[in-house]
Amino acid sequence: MTKARLLRLSVVLVSIFMILLIIVYWDNVGTAHFYLHTSFSRPHSPGAIPGITAGGDWEALPDVDEFLAKLLSSSLKQNSSTSRKTEQLLVQGSSKPVVSNLEENVRGYDWSTHNARNSLDQEKLQVERQRMLREFCANSSFTFPTKERSFDDIPNYELNHLIVDDRHGIIYCYVPKVACTNWKRVMIVLSESLLDQGVPYRNPLDIPREHVHNTSTHLTFNKFWRRYGKFSRHLMKIKLKKYTKFLFVRDPFVRLISAFRSKFELENEEFYRRFAIPMLKLYSNHTNLPTSVSEAFGAGLKVSFSDFIQYLLDPRTEKMAPFNEHWRQVYRLCHPCQIDYDFIGKLETLDEDAAYLLQLLKVDRLLRFPPSYRNRTASSWEDDWFAKIPLAWRQQLYKLYEADFVLFGYPKPENLLKD
Repeated sequence: MTKARLLRLSVVLVSIFMILLIIVYWDNVGTAHFYLHTSFSRPHSPGAIPGITAGGDWEALPDVDEFLAKLLSSSLKQNSSTSRKTEQLLVQGSSKPVVSNLEENVRGYDWSTHNARNSLDQEKLQVERQRMLREFCANSSFTFPTKERSFDDIPNYELNHLIVDDRHGIIYCYVPKVACTNWKRVMIVLSESLLDQGVPYRNPLDIPREHVHNTSTHLTFNKFWRRYGKFSRHLMKIKLKKYTKFLFVRDPFVRLISAFRSKFELENEEFYRRFAIPMLKLYSNHTNLPTSVSEAFGAGLKVSFSDFIQYLLDPRTEKMAPFNEHWRQVYRLCHPCQIDYDFIGKLETLDEDAAYLLQLLKVDRLLRFPPSYRNRTASSWEDDWFAKIPLAWRQQLYKLYEADFVLFGYPKPENLLKD
């Protein structure tokens, strides 16, 4: 009787193991590419299991983490070979961008190489940015919402901005209004997550904008639950440890101006219905508003920057729903005190940072970062945009975005916060 039970138990365990093996190995997002490390990856000894260092660099992993690490490492050689072939194809197809969209038809391409001195300066810059971020995350006297929670405490729906490229071992946290459209394009090319007539895109600018922002195009952390169930958090932690993690940030007030310009000064049907109509009713006392944005603009009914600031400061706003991603704080999008980012780029130094990052990721032979717009919203515009905003509102707004200013080294805008 006992032998029969042991036999049944063995059959069940073997079945479970085989199911897990099939799920992980054959999953089409390429989790098994997981150990293709970049220049940022933590080294491991030749005989060690990737993800578990022999010297005890990691804390002891739970049994399930160790099991997954061993399981995923089994196909490393095969996947490395496949990745090299794909990279060769990408190199052959790399070229200067072919401008296909009117929106992308801008001048100012920069194909210049970056010398060793620039690389050295960039390295020092990254060290300083990471040092500042880690110091303020560790500083108990500097507090802001969600700072003290652990990675396990972050709800799954708040991990939807972390895009994963398993082919090259990269995780990118995208921040809207910080060159995220072009960085998403880069991630699509690298991960080969989108095909054009059966062939992966090789030129970022060839990818239509509507596909770039389609959530189904990208593998993000919040999708892990559907694929891996209860193992999803374990896989996230392993990837966060081994992959190169980066984000790009921007002066918080300038980002707000940029968001306002693109979503409320241009005709945007979705943002008109979801946000502009309530703002116009609440803060401009308009009633019987047109149902379409074109009618509203034709009648001269537009949200003012003052309306927008009132909306952000109104305590009722977040009781209804979290801030839209275009004006949500970076610390709420990317969780910089829970995730140890390897690279922090800034829009203000986008060209230099992007070139240096692609070089460090060892993908600069595969593609170049698409050229940026010359007409970017500039920090010099702040005085004009905030001139008609009451001082008390400006001070409240700073408190609302203070964590982003401090964590990412942006100076406090004293000229806007005093009479």
